[in-house]
Amino acid sequence: MLPVHIGCGAGFAGDRSDVAGPVVDELVGRPGERFLIFETLAERTLALALQGAREQGGEGYSPSLERLVRPVLRKCLDSGIRIVGNFGAADPGAGAKKLKEIAASFGRPDAKVAAVEGDDLTGVLTARQLAEREVGDTLLSDSPAIVSANAYLGARPVAEALDLGADIVITGRVSDPALVLGPLVHCARWRENDWDLLAAGTLAGHLLECGAQVTGGYFADPGYKDVPGLEDVGYPIAEFHEDGSIIVSKPAGTGGRVDRQTVLEQLLYEIHDPAAYLTPDVTLDIRAVRIAELGDDRVSVVGAKGRPRPETLKATVCFEGGVLGEAEISYAGPNARARARLAADVVSRRMRDRAPGLPVRIDMIGVQSVFSGISFDPSPPGPAGDCGDIRLRFATEAPDAATAGLLLDEVEALYCAGPAGGGGVRRRLARRYKSASCLIERGLVAPRAYFVD
Repeated sequence: MLPVHIGCGAGFAGDRSDVAGPVVDELVGRPGERFLIFETLAERTLALALQGAREQGGEGYSPSLERLVRPVLRKCLDSGIRIVGNFGAADPGAGAKKLKEIAASFGRPDAKVAAVEGDDLTGVLTARQLAEREVGDTLLSDSPAIVSANAYLGARPVAEALDLGADIVITGRVSDPALVLGPLVHCARWRENDWDLLAAGTLAGHLLECGAQVTGGYFADPGYKDVPGLEDVGYPIAEFHEDGSIIVSKPAGTGGRVDRQTVLEQLLYEIHDPAAYLTPDVTLDIRAVRIAELGDDRVSVVGAKGRPRPETLKATVCFEGGVLGEAEISYAGPNARARARLAADVVSRRMRDRAPGLPVRIDMIGVQSVFSGISFDPSPPGPAGDCGDIRLRFATEAPDAATAGLLLDEVEALYCAGPAGGGGVRRRLARRYKSASCLIERGLVAPRAYFVD
């Protein structure tokens, strides 16, 4: 059943909707088993999807599902390219039904759509039990209002859905590499202790999971790491062979680059320990991996080693974290920097009186922002002078909207009560979520795959 060709159509929920098309066109011309994956589920996405379903009457699946999949769904179904995506978020079943509806609108009501569930822990463990399993911190010790709790499932339920004949598999929280490893386990019939092969499949998934990062997108740095045609960057395709070797490429005629540098950078991305990258399916060791350029944006990756999987599963718990308040105002023209510093000082002094202890962050964008801390230096180094254009950003984390609104009111009051020339005030309140990590016993989860009709 090998080689297997697996392309990536999205690296996150906000990815471009036109990039999967060239990947599908490339896959259509390749022989054998072909798959298209969509990785859309960041750690906080589950909480946002669940909260949106509860409060706004929305669906629990990712709102990007239709935008990303509709442009390529018909061609995939007609060409035998199977789709695997984690856009099920908090409700894979509802997402699967939506995909079934879209397929029917194309004249393909026969499309077999499977949902994978079993990651939701909210009915399995209490808040106290989750707190007992938290690692690295004590964020759950105060019993916060938990919004979601989900275990990272592995590749097996994805493979089982494909074994049953699914054209499309939609999951909730699975490990990112499992989106690729699942199809490989299905095609190659690997056993649960084929550690080196599972490691190689996991490595293929790790290289694909972030979309264009491996084809030059996030890699680009003008003058240091130049990438041609970035506006039309191609998304990656992995060709997986029986010996565990991987060939990474991109669709012909697309922008970007695939070479040793881009692949090596993605290989090391988010790897805490190169000897022990822990996943639900295997412990991946990348220390012996070798990368070789084959020319024409094709790179060979070999040498992944595997060891037994961890005894526990990681789970992410999201809980309510109060309210984020943000407000901005601009100062431009002569002495803009000095006026902006004065505005920051005025708001800081008033907030100390009106809301003692409330944290307030101030960024002077263009002078002092990204790397500044919660405190603001009203006299940053360098001459005041005329720097043309300053944007001040004020932010706070508060327990409720009314408290956060105190800061926003103070910023808006600068129109008349602050230094000369302030304008362009924007203000925003948003619910804030925090997350904690837990390690849970594998026996607490019961993954299952089922078809919707």
